[in-house]
Amino acid sequence: MLNENQELRKAGLKVTLPRVKILQLLEGASDQHLSAEDVYKMLLDAGEDVGLATVYRVLTQFESAGLVIRHNFDGGHSVFELDRGDHHDHMVCTDTGEVIEFHNEKIEELQHQIAEEHGYELTGHSLVLYVKKKGG
Repeated sequence: MLNENQELRKAGLKVTLPRVKILQLLEGASDQHLSAEDVYKMLLDAGEDVGLATVYRVLTQFESAGLVIRHNFDGGHSVFELDRGDHHDHMVCTDTGEVIEFHNEKIEELQHQIAEEHGYELTGHSLVLYVKKKGG
């Protein structure tokens, strides 16, 4: 819990029990892309008494503080992941909703090249590929 306390303070957030619990949950989750509802259900399953409104508020505070990144995939579905500082892109399975992370240097280079060809400098991007299993 000491590590979470330091992370919260470094982000300029007061250390509260809901913030610590939610941060611990995000750090320990096997699925790195969680919706607010996922976080809420996991807290309930762990016997924690934290309301859904609090979960939304804390995740929004974490996003503002740079602790998490919010992704809005198709269907108005928002998921959150810890900002570990490593750039990656996403594939979303249209059948299951599973989110797969990937990094590809050729795609990264090509994006810079395309921006350059149009007289721009790439300052950031978000790439989401919508996929489904072959033969399914």
